[in-house]
Amino acid sequence: MARRPAKTGGSVSRDAGLALGEAVFRSLCEALQAGSYRAGDRLREEEVAQRLKVSRTPVREALGRLAARGFVEPAGGRGLIVRNLDISEVLELYAMREIMEGAAARLAAEHASTTEIDALRDIEQAFVEASGTDTAEMARLNRAFHEAICRAARNRYLDNASRELQDWIALLGPTTFTVSGRPSTSHGEHRDIIEAIAARDGDKAEQLARAHIREALRCRLKLLQRQ
Repeated sequence: MARRPAKTGGSVSRDAGLALGEAVFRSLCEALQAGSYRAGDRLREEEVAQRLKVSRTPVREALGRLAARGFVEPAGGRGLIVRNLDISEVLELYAMREIMEGAAARLAAEHASTTEIDALRDIEQAFVEASGTDTAEMARLNRAFHEAICRAARNRYLDNASRELQDWIALLGPTTFTVSGRPSTSHGEHRDIIEAIAARDGDKAEQLARAHIREALRCRLKLLQRQ
């Protein structure tokens, strides 16, 4: 049986000039990333509309877009449910993530400014401070770390593809930082990636980033075995 979705609370955030359907779609994607919706959770137009304080029309549009991207699927005529990825999809997802994160790190080594490198160090310091106490905050900071590297890569297409990949990763459920020892090993990997970028060593930055994602996959598979 599908679990009831956690409430996301508040009205939808709408930037100037942003269509309401697009704003609802982005809000739902952010809810997926934040873990407010998990695999198996049911999404009904009326409930989502009430939660986001909008009419059902933009919600219907947003849910249609989520279905088209494969994030949700029909639930027997009773709304939609967030998809649960099978093991082959997980392996494909991480294979693509390894390629993209490696490319981003290489390009960041070529293009990152000193300010951007300092920002990466600041994010990592915050990650260390959250370690062992708040896995949700660690997951948020980890996303911020990888997004910062993508921005520093100066490639809009890579950045857009990476954002979509993060939406898929959100369907996998609990963060890998719940695996024993993963926060400390991840910190070491992040630190080495930052130093390779700062040294302008694209080869090393790419190798380290790819190894980092392979280790993340190893931890993800551990979590899936538990489930």
